[in-house]
Amino acid sequence: MKGGKSKVDAPKKADTKLSVKKGPERASKKPRKTKADKDPNKPKRPPSAFFVFMEEFRKSFKEKNPNNKSVSVVGKAGGDKWKSLSEAEKAPYVAKAAKFKTEYTKKIAAYNKNQSGGGSHAAADEDESDKSKSEVNDDDEEEEGSEEEEEDDE
Repeated sequence: MKGGKSKVDAPKKADTKLSVKKGPERASKKPRKTKADKDPNKPKRPPSAFFVFMEEFRKSFKEKNPNNKSVSVVGKAGGDKWKSLSEAEKAPYVAKAAKFKTEYTKKIAAYNKNQSGGGSHAAADEDESDKSKSEVNDDDEEEEGSEEEEEDDE
């Protein structure tokens, strides 16, 4: 190596991509949003027909395969079995899921009624959905009115 600098002699540059930013550069980022705490009294959502089926399927699969410890194998086998079932075979699971859903709607309605005094988010969501429905209906009425006006002009 005649007259050339070797890599060892060259000063090392700091890798800017890996460096941790401190001070005012870090402060310019937006603060992270924290999730709202979940209410432990709120009813859990009901299981779908597939999950009702899987409860039963897991029990039978464990009886047939007691040495299998893998959750993924059970899930894949259950999914394949569910896909192969006909609508008639799925009907009892769909009926159970519908029953669970009706129970859930009753529980959630009671829960929302109890929470309404405390200014819950659910009551605010219902108000917003009512507003959006009325706005949609207003738009429909305006369109109908403009069609009538066009017919009158002719």
